Amino acid sequence: MHIIDKLAWIEIQDGKILSTRSKGRTKYYFPGGKREAGESDFEALSREINEELSISLIEDSTRFLGVFQAQADSHPDGVQVQMTCYTGAYTGTIAASSEIEEVVWLTYQDKHLTSPVDHIIFDWLKERELIR
Repeated sequence: MHIIDKLAWIEIQDGKILSTRSKGRTKYYFPGGKREAGESDFEALSREINEELSISLIEDSTRFLGVFQAQADSHPDGVQVQMTCYTGAYTGTIAASSEIEEVVWLTYQDKHLTSPVDHIIFDWLKERELIR
């Protein structure tokens, strides 16, 4: 089994969760991405979030949320994505940048618009009454 190791930033406001859609894609994904060689979780997540959303994460506020795993979207069966999730405050104004075409705030009812690993995260957040 092949595992794709990714990081995600989970931002919730007013019971809705921040999500993004990349250019040429139809599904929404939590912002984040893959680590580059030698990067810590915060370094990689901070770089990806800055590239995608034009904001800066505040390191001291960053908190580990959990690790979630599922079939990787748009990959052959057996390829899994492992998503290590963090929350944290930021500075700046969220805006689509780089490969991101759209930034949206989703509710639990929008779960079907996301990838399989995001479904698991949506369920986890809903069980804890963090999203509506």
